[in-house]
Amino acid sequence: MSDSLSTDVLIVGGGVAGLWLNARLRRQGYSTLLVEKGVLGGGQSVKSQGIIHGGTKYALSGALTGASEAIADMPRRWREALAGNGELDLSGVRLLSDAHYLWSPGTLTGNLTSFFASKAVRSRVDQVKGSDLPPALQDARFKGKVYRLSELVLDVPSLIQRLAELAGASLLAAGKIEPLRENEELTGLSVDGRDIRAQRIVLTAGAGNAELLSALGLAQPAMQKRPLHMVLVKAAALKPLYAHCLGGGSKPRITVTSHPAADGQWIWYLGGDLAEADGVARDEAGQVAAAKKELAELVPWIDLSSAQWATLRIDRAEPAQSALARPDNAFLAEQGRLLVGWPTKLALSPDFADRVQAALARDGIRPQQHPALPALLRPAITGPFWEGLWA
Repeated sequence: MSDSLSTDVLIVGGGVAGLWLNARLRRQGYSTLLVEKGVLGGGQSVKSQGIIHGGTKYALSGALTGASEAIADMPRRWREALAGNGELDLSGVRLLSDAHYLWSPGTLTGNLTSFFASKAVRSRVDQVKGSDLPPALQDARFKGKVYRLSELVLDVPSLIQRLAELAGASLLAAGKIEPLRENEELTGLSVDGRDIRAQRIVLTAGAGNAELLSALGLAQPAMQKRPLHMVLVKAAALKPLYAHCLGGGSKPRITVTSHPAADGQWIWYLGGDLAEADGVARDEAGQVAAAKKELAELVPWIDLSSAQWATLRIDRAEPAQSALARPDNAFLAEQGRLLVGWPTKLALSPDFADRVQAALARDGIRPQQHPALPALLRPAITGPFWEGLWA
């Protein structure tokens, strides 16, 4: 293919982080081109629970951690964008819940007094009771306590749709991606035989970064995968619930988000400790059995006798850490014109864009004049992944 292209910033990877970065740069006058080998948002992004964390769940030890401090400002930034007056205009994105909750079962409330009284948490939570409880917990048999967080939960498919709209003509469906070098220096990428030159190339393809780095002959930055084994349950008796159920340890016992199915029912998407080490080791039947046991203990008033169940394995791609630890912040590494990164969490996509923009500013990379992009083959956009689970 002929017709080489040039742009200020070439982005590889059309998940939320890449799409957010693309929209931010375009808004500031940069010419961008985002290439995606699959479906926009079809990897880790759409399988996220959609929670815009403010860090409280990372302070379950009673002290603020690096992760909680790094992420503390994210809900405000996302709220401003959703209202149409932030760094991006995300008005129209579906907000599933204006709050996420911490939910402590009755047996644990005594152990959590110091946590909720701690300085780390006091300013971030308010206890709710009665009719202010999440609908799924408004039952006389509920004996626990619930605290409202100033976080929010988004419908991720509608977020991806909006970010794709903000991309305008800057999206390109890609097949084969190869390095483009001049005098031994990486100056761009060849995408299906078409040369694309850029001032900077940003890899934000999640798990695909490893393959891209290998194609560029690079071993660093190294990537790790942290596996999850999520559970989905669909039932007519389910009502909306967005909460971390606490188990007394440093991680939520179970994290529940609720997603509307096309037939009008609700789907609960279950993560937290349930989906981590022990859950990863279980097969699908064992993981469903474990989830049924948890929900029978926690919400026995909900009739799940005719529920439909499924599980989903996800690998979270991140920069390598010792002992597979969770990174605290978005990550960005630089090598010449190449920037490689992972947001590490959906909520940290603005933080990832900050890091890229800081690198551009430091290196004096400013918008230049480029020929208008021709009509390009756009990648498809993902839909709700759960709709095909019980077909």
